[in-house]
Amino acid sequence: LVGRVAAAGLLIYSHGWDKLVHFSETATTFPDPLGLGAPTSLALAVFAEAICAAAVLVGLATRLACVPIVFLMLVAALRVHSLDPWPQKEFALIYAVPFLMLIFTGPGRFSLDTIVWPKLKT
Repeated sequence: LVGRVAAAGLLIYSHGWDKLVHFSETATTFPDPLGLGAPTSLALAVFAEAICAAAVLVGLATRLACVPIVFLMLVAALRVHSLDPWPQKEFALIYAVPFLMLIFTGPGRFSLDTIVWPKLKT
């Protein structure tokens, strides 16, 4: 619970919220590592860092929500910061680790997944 909430909360607070609030100012200058265009790349980053992180925060569709976050962090480390020194790559990789762990372990007992999914099965 603490790890899930801390990782998701920090990602939203440190990255997702700012990108969401300043979307229009950032849309033209945002890095485009996959060749999709800067606004599309920013929209995907906002989706991962704000929307998916919020889902992880409350434990809703946790494993699925972690996939875009891990993908984004790997793209950030290996494409956006490919020519940067290790400490700048390391930051994105460190963010990827708890979300990668959640893909394999799940959200834990205190999550909406454990409340919602059993009721949907019945």
